[in-house]
Amino acid sequence: MHKLLLLEDDNILSKEINVFLTKHEYVCTCVYDGSLVVKQFRLNSFDLVILDINVPGINGLEVCKKIREENTKVPILMLTAFSEVDDKVTAFNNGADDYLVKPFHFDELLVRIKSLLRRKEIPQTQSKIITIGDLEIDLTEMKVFRKKDEINLSPKEFKLLSLLAKSEGKVLSKNKIADELWDAHIETNQNTIEVYINFLRKKIDKNHEQKLIHTKVGYGYYMKSE
Repeated sequence: MHKLLLLEDDNILSKEINVFLTKHEYVCTCVYDGSLVVKQFRLNSFDLVILDINVPGINGLEVCKKIREENTKVPILMLTAFSEVDDKVTAFNNGADDYLVKPFHFDELLVRIKSLLRRKEIPQTQSKIITIGDLEIDLTEMKVFRKKDEINLSPKEFKLLSLLAKSEGKVLSKNKIADELWDAHIETNQNTIEVYINFLRKKIDKNHEQKLIHTKVGYGYYMKSE
């Protein structure tokens, strides 16, 4: 039975989520203060963390950042009323894996949780390094180097970069990327993909004359040493 940690200061909503998740055979620990979440996370083992942003104590974004500094693998889902693109960008930069805006349908929350847990449980592949030009991607150690300089990526950025690299120069559509890394039926993820591509370009290509991440207008994205 999967154990979830929920940060939500709305008592009614917190109880409703807890009851719903319990019916679907999840164990949900509910916390109302951000500073308590970090303590709970350090004391117990959780399979997934759900964070509201505007909460007492440490806000959800800072909680997300602190958890991610200690654990790069646990899925983190932001659950908040903040719906602006900048809010989502900040959450993803702090290490969030997904972002669900209030108000939401509980069935969609369940889909997001199942999707994040499913990806977490995919077995690790054997040691392998992908090389594109002067870029090296270590799939086992989850590290990226360009001209031997290490590039720090968030977990989602690394997954997107790896997906593009494994396509071996083939163009990947937004729908294909969404299907692999997000829930393809959720329209907001189309914009999210563009945001992440921009993240990668700034980290991978910005300070290099040779660009590796390319756009085929109207089709999608690909990686190639040109």
